[in-house]
Amino acid sequence: MLKNLETDLLIKGIRPTAMRLLVFDYLLHQKSAVSLNDLEANFEKSDRITLYRTIKTFQEKGLVHQIDDGTTSVKYALCSSSCSAQVCLDLHLHFYCRKCDKTFCLPKTRVPEIQLPEQYNAEEINLTIKGLCSNCTQ
Repeated sequence: MLKNLETDLLIKGIRPTAMRLLVFDYLLHQKSAVSLNDLEANFEKSDRITLYRTIKTFQEKGLVHQIDDGTTSVKYALCSSSCSAQVCLDLHLHFYCRKCDKTFCLPKTRVPEIQLPEQYNAEEINLTIKGLCSNCTQ
C-alpha cells in the first residue's frame, strides 16, 4: 500500500516524504473535508508549519482542493484524478452541515457552467450548500 501512495504522489510531481505519505494516507480515509486544525489534532507530534506546507504542496500540484465553506477555517479535500497543477477540473458542489460542522464534497453534483460578461475572468468557483447532512437528519 505504501508503494501505491508513493506512486500516486510521484505521478503528481510530489516528492514522497514520510510526512507527505502520512498526510496523503490520512486524507484518503476521510469522509469529509479537513481543516489544518484537524490535521494538527491527528498529527500531534508534527508542527503546524510542516502540515501547512504539506497541504499547500498538495494544493499546488492538484492533489487537494481548498474549500471555503463560510466557517472560520478553510478545509481541504482530495481532488479527482483529472486535476493537475495547472487545471482543476473537479468543479463540484460542497455541503456544510450546520449540526456536525463537517463539509462534504458532492462530486456527482457538478457546478453549472456560468456565463460571465466580457472582460470578467473567473479565477475560482466555490458553491457551498448549508443544511443538515444525512447523519444529522436521522
